Amino acid sequence: MQVTIEPERCVGSGQCVMLAPSVFDQDDDGIVVLLDDKPTTALEGVRESIRVCPARAIFSADEA
Repeated sequence: MQVTIEPERCVGSGQCVMLAPSVFDQDDDGIVVLLDDKPTTALEGVRESIRVCPARAIFSADEA
């Protein structure tokens, strides 16, 4: 899975950090920071983060 973010869209809800803390973090302003753009663990948390992100700032592409 390849994960990308659009930090300029982020509203700082932090749900992604709670669901997949090994993949996402927040900067001092609460904006999403991507820690791992090709996670091999916490994949369900990443998928849920994409689904619940209120700003639609997180994207993924499943790799073959």
